[in-house]
Amino acid sequence: MAAFLQVQNLVKTFGQTTVVKGVSFAFDKGEFISLLGPSGCGKTTILRMIAGFETPSSGSIEVDSKDITHLKPNQRQLGMVFQAYALFPNLTVGDNIAFGLKVAGMGREERRARVDDMLRLIGLPGYEKRYPYEMSGGQQQRVALARAIAPRPRLLLLDEPLSALDAKIRVSLREEIRSIQRELGITTVFVTHDQEEALSISDRIVVMNAGRIEQMGSPYDIYNRPATRFAATFVGHLNTLPASVFGPDRAIRPELISLHPRPDTDTTLSGTVSDIGFLGSVLRLRVEVDGTDISIDTFNAQSGPPQRGERIALHLASRDVLTLGAA
Repeated sequence: MAAFLQVQNLVKTFGQTTVVKGVSFAFDKGEFISLLGPSGCGKTTILRMIAGFETPSSGSIEVDSKDITHLKPNQRQLGMVFQAYALFPNLTVGDNIAFGLKVAGMGREERRARVDDMLRLIGLPGYEKRYPYEMSGGQQQRVALARAIAPRPRLLLLDEPLSALDAKIRVSLREEIRSIQRELGITTVFVTHDQEEALSISDRIVVMNAGRIEQMGSPYDIYNRPATRFAATFVGHLNTLPASVFGPDRAIRPELISLHPRPDTDTTLSGTVSDIGFLGSVLRLRVEVDGTDISIDTFNAQSGPPQRGERIALHLASRDVLTLGAA
């Protein structure tokens, strides 16, 4: 069976600068895919080419076995949500959601019923008469999502839709987006630079760097089995240990180092606590081991953490250590 979304050898050049360099991927219907990477890595340009707002310099894009590479945006049956909401300020919430339906020629009663369905879906029933300026940022982004999915698109594209919101709203809204996506079964491409967002809601992640794909895989594989040095260091926190400690460059996640021996630990290091960070349920200790700073994440136990300047032992299992290639 052919993939529902297939991108092949996609290249995009602006003047003398190539920002997307031969990117290929294929995903199945109903998947939630995140394009993850730092600013300038090409992820948003890829999304804009899928949407039809940018024309590829070369390569192709297929949705449901149909080549859409050169179709206009309104011919692609896609929904898109932007970072800045992009609601019409002079239209009510109901009219914003109904806008695409009206353009498509849907009748008034059917539009009204669809708007009511969308408002229930996003948890804002009864808000159809309000205007965007009367709503919070999180509510406006819910309306933008409802407007995007109201025409029942084949593909939903989300361009950093949560980055303008505060942290608490970001977490709750990303969970709502994922829940709605699962309920509708709509194939979704989500662009973000936030590793926590990508890890928490994706079926698969595409890690991007400098216009190329570093790694594709499930959140579990991306985090636990990074394929490249960039993927290992960009996703999550990582301790990189030089030859004076482990031989050739090795790395280990902070949560895999323990302050107490476990049945599976076979390596012990000794170091001095240089800093203690309080992260709520987790404490992040910084420990100097032979001139190398190592981070350890441990649960915030009532017994309290070691003190700054205290000499402590670190316990780890050699099987948890990753070997990194050259940078």
